[in-house]
Amino acid sequence: MADTTTKERADRQELILDAVLRVLGEQGISGVSIRSVAREAGVSHGLVGYHYDDKVGLITAALRRIEEQDVGLVSADPDLTPEQRLRAALRRIAAKEFLTTDYLSLRLQLWSLAQADEEFERINTEAQRRYRRGLADLIRAARPDLTRAECNRKAATINVVQNGLWLTALLGLDRASIKRSVELCEELAFA
Repeated sequence: MADTTTKERADRQELILDAVLRVLGEQGISGVSIRSVAREAGVSHGLVGYHYDDKVGLITAALRRIEEQDVGLVSADPDLTPEQRLRAALRRIAAKEFLTTDYLSLRLQLWSLAQADEEFERINTEAQRRYRRGLADLIRAARPDLTRAECNRKAATINVVQNGLWLTALLGLDRASIKRSVELCEELAFA
């Protein structure tokens, strides 16, 4: 019985968090409230309040969710060689699920939040560090001849190109340009 209750609680939190991300992406920070998230999730206002204290808690949870998603992008697949792992991670950034207007709008909202609030900036900065550290680790595994500092620089440069890829995808850039951006990331990693 306890396992079911724990699973149901986790499922409700995920449902609420999905709603936070949708509201944030569609309406920005001003649209996020306990009430708007409850309406979007199709749950009671009290249930959202039970899981999250306030708007800041909702947004913090959303930032943490995206942070874990980003770190997952550079997680190593143990069934692949180091070179294949790196290439797979570099290509994941251009997956169709990340090139939708809804997702990219959400990312823009999250990036702007980092400029608007010190705590959100701290969370975003730590997420970027974790992502870059994961990417640098993949580069180092595929290119053991490079120093840690060289891998870190490559990861930072690739991250900038990837963010630019997302911004230009939001502007409707063609798939061929997206493909060239991914290829550029691979060239940077393996050069």
